Amino acid sequence: MTTSHVVVVGGGIAGLTAARALARGGARVTVLEGSPAIGGKLRVSEIAGLPVDEGAEAMLARRPEGLELVRDLGRSGDLVNPGTTSSAIYSHGALRKLPSGQVMGVPSDLRALASSQVLSPAGLARVPLDLVLPETPRGSDVSVADFIGARMGREVVDRLVEPLLGGVYAGRAEELSFDATLPAVAAAARTHRSLVSAVRGIREAAPASPGPIFASLPGGLGTLPQLVADDIAAAGGTVRTGAMVRELRRRPGGWRLTLGSAHAPETLDADAVVIAVPAAPAARLLADDVPAASRELARIEYASMAIVTLAYAATAFRRLPRGSGYLVPAVEGREIKAVTFSSVKWPHLRDVDPGIIAVRCSIGRFGEEHTLQRPDEDLKAAALTELATTCGVSELPLESRVTRWGGGLPQYNVGHADRVARIHAAVAGQPGLAVAGAAYDGLGIPACIATARAAATRVLDHLAHRGESDHGSDGQAQGQGSQPGDPLHDVVGLPGEEPR
Repeated sequence: MTTSHVVVVGGGIAGLTAARALARGGARVTVLEGSPAIGGKLRVSEIAGLPVDEGAEAMLARRPEGLELVRDLGRSGDLVNPGTTSSAIYSHGALRKLPSGQVMGVPSDLRALASSQVLSPAGLARVPLDLVLPETPRGSDVSVADFIGARMGREVVDRLVEPLLGGVYAGRAEELSFDATLPAVAAAARTHRSLVSAVRGIREAAPASPGPIFASLPGGLGTLPQLVADDIAAAGGTVRTGAMVRELRRRPGGWRLTLGSAHAPETLDADAVVIAVPAAPAARLLADDVPAASRELARIEYASMAIVTLAYAATAFRRLPRGSGYLVPAVEGREIKAVTFSSVKWPHLRDVDPGIIAVRCSIGRFGEEHTLQRPDEDLKAAALTELATTCGVSELPLESRVTRWGGGLPQYNVGHADRVARIHAAVAGQPGLAVAGAAYDGLGIPACIATARAAATRVLDHLAHRGESDHGSDGQAQGQGSQPGDPLHDVVGLPGEEPR
C-alpha cells in the first residue's frame, strides 16, 4: 500500500496550511509556489534593524484558527499583542479619535460620534434619522454604501465605514457587498429596523472582556509561513518555489499539472489537487475541466496597493499622535490612506531599539492603479509629506522601503457570497479537487486558514473513500479510472480537523 500524492498549488498561508493538514493526514504532499519565496502576502524584512512586516502585520485573535495554528506549531508562547489598538480618523482637516461604540465604522453611540467631530454638523444631524425611518428594503445583497447611506447618510459611509473597510479590502463602498464585508452587521440589520439598534445589539452581545484583538510574532507575522513550511518538511512533504503551474488537467485516477517554461515543461501527476492561488490564476487553471468555476473566479476583481515603510529617529517627531495610527478617508483627497506607527503598536519593536520609530504608510485603493505606477521615490515623497503634515516630521528617515502588492486584495463586491457558492458547487463536482484562499470566505489569516482546513478535509475524505474502494482482486486498483501501473491509494483520515 502506497501513499496518495496531493499537490497544493500556491505557497501562501492558505496553501501551506492545507499542505500541513494533508501531510499530517497521511498524504504525500508537494507544494508548488510560482514565485521565488513562500508566504504570499506575509513577508517580513528588517528596516533600520527592526523586523517590520511588508504585508499583513497582525492576525485577528478573536477568531481561533490563527492562534490554533501557532499553538499546533509549538509557538503559542511566542505570540505578542499590540500595546495599543486605539486609532484615529483624519477628517475635516484634523486627526479625530475613532468614536467608541462603532462596529467597522457603523456607529451605535451617538454621543461618542458627536464628540469625535469626525462628521460635519449636517452629517451628524442625519444619523439619528435612522431611528425613525421605516425599514429599508433589501434583497439578497446590497452595497455597503447603498444600505448604510440610506440609513445613516453618506457622510457615515465616506468618513467612517469606507476608511475602515479600505484597510481590509482597499475597496469602494459603492461596490463592496454589505453581506460579505460586514457580515455581523448585515445579519443584525435583518432583525432590526434601525441600524443603530442593530449595532447596539452586537455590542451588547459581545463578551465583557474579550481579550486582545490582534496577535503577531516577535520576528513579524512574515515568519509564520516558514514555520509552517518547516513543519510540512518534518512530516515528509516537499515545498518548491519558482515552480509556476501553467496547466491543470484531469487524467484517469487524478490530475496532471504542467509547470515550468513552454520550452522545457515538467509534468507532475497527483491523486488530488488543492488550488490556493488568487482568483485569476485559479480561473486559468480550471478553465478546461471546471469552466463554471473558472468563469466565476474570473469575475472577482482585485485592488493593488503599496506600503511605504519609514524608520525615523524617535526625536524626529515633533508631535506623535496617540494610538497605533490613523485612517484617511478618500474624500479627504490625500494620497495616503492609512498610517501605522509600528513601533508604538508593537512594544517588542520598541524594545529592540527605543531610539527608532518605524512607520508604515499605505497607498492605493481599487481603481487607483495609476497612483501606483509612479516610481518608488514618488510614493516615498507622498509618505514624507503626510508625516510632515500630521506629525511635524521634517527630518529624512534613517531608512525607507517601498513594497508593492499588485492585485493583492480581492474585492468582495455585491453578489460575492452567491458567486463563491457557485464556485464551490462547481468544484464539488470534481473528485479530488479543492480550492482555498482569500478570494472566497474572508481575507484575514484565520479565514484563510479555515478555507485551507476545509480544502484538506475534502481531499482527505475523497482519498479515504477511494482507498476503501480501490482494493480489488490481486491488489489491482479499481474505480476512479486507475491506469495499469498506478499505485494503490489509501490514506489515514484527519481526526479532529475542520477548516493564502
